[in-house]
Amino acid sequence: MKKSVFLGAVAATGLVAGVASAGTLDDVKARDQLICGVNISLTGFGAPDANGNYQGFDVALCKALGAAILGDANKVKYVGTSGETRFTALASGEVDVLIRNSTWTFSRDTDLKFDFVAVNYYDGQGFMVKKELGVSSAKELDGATICIQTGTTTELNLADFFKANNMTYNPVTVLDDAEGQRQYVAGACDAYTTDASGLASIRATLPDRDNHIILPEIVSKEPLGPLVRHGDNNWGDIVRWTFYSLVAAEEYGITSANVEETASSTQNPEIKRLLGVEGDLGAMLGLDKDWAKRAIAATGNYGEIFEANIGAATPIGLARGLNAQWTQGGLLYAPPFR
Repeated sequence: MKKSVFLGAVAATGLVAGVASAGTLDDVKARDQLICGVNISLTGFGAPDANGNYQGFDVALCKALGAAILGDANKVKYVGTSGETRFTALASGEVDVLIRNSTWTFSRDTDLKFDFVAVNYYDGQGFMVKKELGVSSAKELDGATICIQTGTTTELNLADFFKANNMTYNPVTVLDDAEGQRQYVAGACDAYTTDASGLASIRATLPDRDNHIILPEIVSKEPLGPLVRHGDNNWGDIVRWTFYSLVAAEEYGITSANVEETASSTQNPEIKRLLGVEGDLGAMLGLDKDWAKRAIAATGNYGEIFEANIGAATPIGLARGLNAQWTQGGLLYAPPFR
C-alpha cells in the first residue's frame, strides 16, 4: 500500500512538473548549465573519481548534451541520485534529465509521467555469489539471503523468479550499489542481485574479484536509458537525437578524432545532415547546425564511449553483445537523420 501511495504522489508531482517546465531548453540556456541526474556509485557507468569529477558510460551522455546545447561538455552539474530518489529528483525539476541505468517500464513511462527517449544499454538482471558458496546456478539459491536495492525493478523481478521456481529467499535491502557491495562483501547476504552490467562493475572493484562469480541466469529484460518529464517534447527530442547522433557516428566511422575532417570531406548526404554541413536539423531542435558535431567531438561515438568506460579492455570487461551495432548482430540502431 505504501508503495502505491508513493508512486501516485510522484506521478502527480511529475505531471505538474512536466507541464510547468515545458521550456527546459530555455531553462538550461538561461542558467548556462545542464543539470544531470546520475548514479552515485556505479563504477564505469556513473561515479565520481578521486577528484570528485563524475565519469562513466552514462555520464558521457550528459557531457555530450552539454556540448550539443551549450558548446561545452563541462557546463554540466551532476546530481547524484539513488534508486529511491532518482524519480523524485526528475519529477520535481531538481534535474533536467535522468541518465543513470534506469529501466524503461510501462508504469514509469505512463503512471510516473516520464518519457524514456532511447535505450542506451540493453541489460538483464543477474546474481553474483562468492565461489565458496558452492553454487553454479541461481536455481540453487533456495533459502538464500539476497541483497537487493530498494526502489528498483530488481525487487519485483527477484520475487517473480523465486516464485516461478518454487523457492524462498530472505531479502536484505540496500540503498545503492555502494551499500550493496559493502553488505555483500561483509557476508550479510549470500548473493547480490542487480543488472548484470552492475554486477560486472561491482566485481571489478573488489580486490579478490576472482573469488566472485556471476551466475549464468539472466532473469529479466532491463532496457536502460535516459528519461525526461512528460510535457516538453522538444527537450525529449534533444536528448533522444543527441544520443542517436553518437550511435550514428559509430555506424559511419565518425570519431572524436576525425569528426572535423569528416565534416569537410564527406560526400555522404546523411553524414552531411548529421554534422550540419547541409540541411537544418539543428534548427528543428532549437539548436545550431553544429550541435551533433560538438557532441561527437566531446565524447566520441557510442563505441568509443562504451570501450573507454565499460568495454573488454577495462576492468569491468563487458562485451558489446546486444549493444553492438545492428550491422554487427546487435540491437543498436539510429533512426535516419533526414
